Amino acid sequence: MNAILKKSVMALMAVASVSLVSTGAMADAKNPKIGFSIDDLRVERWARDRDFFTAAAEKQGAKVFVQSADASESRQISQIENLISRGVDVIVIVPFNATVLTNTIKEAKKAGIKVVSYDRLILNADVDAYISFDNEKVGEMQAEGVLKAKPKGNYYLLGGSPTDNNAKMFRAGQMKGLQPAIDRGDIKIVGQQWVKEWNPTEALSIVENALTANNNKIDAIIASNDGTAGGAIQALAAQKLAGKVPVSGQDADLAAVKRVIAGTQTMTVYKPLKLIATEAADLSVKLARNEKPTYNAQYDNGLKKVDTIVLKPTLLTKENIGILVKDGFYTQAQIDGK
Repeated sequence: MNAILKKSVMALMAVASVSLVSTGAMADAKNPKIGFSIDDLRVERWARDRDFFTAAAEKQGAKVFVQSADASESRQISQIENLISRGVDVIVIVPFNATVLTNTIKEAKKAGIKVVSYDRLILNADVDAYISFDNEKVGEMQAEGVLKAKPKGNYYLLGGSPTDNNAKMFRAGQMKGLQPAIDRGDIKIVGQQWVKEWNPTEALSIVENALTANNNKIDAIIASNDGTAGGAIQALAAQKLAGKVPVSGQDADLAAVKRVIAGTQTMTVYKPLKLIATEAADLSVKLARNEKPTYNAQYDNGLKKVDTIVLKPTLLTKENIGILVKDGFYTQAQIDGK
């Protein structure tokens, strides 16, 4: 009799335990906890991503914990470890260095946490999903915009951060766009350099040196983002060449938009941040709730083929800059500087 009673009690305890677990899981699913580890919130664009992402996630009942690594590899690693210890359900990462997070992500996965690579692909790590704009297409657009303005001459390639996988994807797209003109002999690449941490001051110094080395005979600069474009244009301005040498960019930073209107920057690439942030929030909540997101691509990160959502960028010139106001990205007063 005692043995039967003991078995019954144990069975009831097992049922109660399962019930508690499922209730806990349902509570987490209703109000998932999402960590957002961002490369550097001092950069204008990431602050906008954070705001759009947080608003979209909170609308779905999620709680978002945001961390800024301030362009520090070690700080980002320790912040991700902190998010793991907080017991978040999903960690969304804009990596400062795409190559150093393998072990940290292993720890997250061991803790049952899903990992999303945001905008930049994390390499050689077991990430669950990746969301970004078509980065190779961004590079093609940069080449296209500058080639249209200067179809012949000496070109200088100003790359992004060597630790950012996107910088390499932009370069691949740039070369895809430029190669036919190179093969025809219409353009010549007279120099190229990566810009550490996308630093505009370093870009300024690189372009100053490039102008000196080429006796100012640089006819076009393919800059990989708006920050480096700003540095390049500052160097050109010192030689009274701003507005005469086409310069590309991307991100549609407000300062860059003003330069495009003024004619010192040829183009930028508009990536609707509200779109990527909202889609990423939806993706994260779905992963937290064990629902199946809809992907439209896969990217090989060196360890695995990562399920990916790829979004479409837009080439912006003076002619179609009005799309930014139409989309609510900026107000006309912001663009006019009022």
